[in-house]
Amino acid sequence: MNRRRGLLVDFGGVLTTDVFASFEAFCRAEGFPPHAVRDRFLSDSASPNLLHELEAGRLAAADFETAFGRDLGVAPAGLIDRLLAGMRPDDAMIGAVQAARRSGIRTALLSNSWGLGLYDRVMLDETFDVSIISGEVGMRKPDPAIYDLAVERLGLPPTSVVFVDDLPGNLKPALALGMVTLRHVSAEDSIPALERLLGTSL
Repeated sequence: MNRRRGLLVDFGGVLTTDVFASFEAFCRAEGFPPHAVRDRFLSDSASPNLLHELEAGRLAAADFETAFGRDLGVAPAGLIDRLLAGMRPDDAMIGAVQAARRSGIRTALLSNSWGLGLYDRVMLDETFDVSIISGEVGMRKPDPAIYDLAVERLGLPPTSVVFVDDLPGNLKPALALGMVTLRHVSAEDSIPALERLLGTSL
């Protein structure tokens, strides 16, 4: 069996609490239906394109806030912070990735960014050998090129890498490349699964 020597993980919704739950909390605070923000991002409106441009680093955070605030009908100032205010670090998942790294597994972050101020750089340095953040590299998941970049920077063949993400659409290109994929729902489920896949205690 091919030994898995790399662990590639998403940020929001894997190393943090659920992003969509944070959106729902924002909607409640603004008096919107609970899925108003999520529906905007999944709709045929301009909002998904705004988000994609932000994540790829082609749209400044302030410009996203102005445009998306107009779309929602809310004040733009601090909109990203308000949308993500409900997110908290998932210490169990962060600890598991750090344990994997200590065991000799190479670790990498693969994150679609909402601006670069979201990340605790000290935590990243303590957790990852490599960080690939969409806004810094000019591409975003699920573009296959960003997965190619991730394995290149890890210095490992795709078949020896496990990729963890909470969105099925982001897992498909990794699977096509040859990675083992794991859809994250909770630390209680993901950590035992990773222990089995990586062959180490986390």
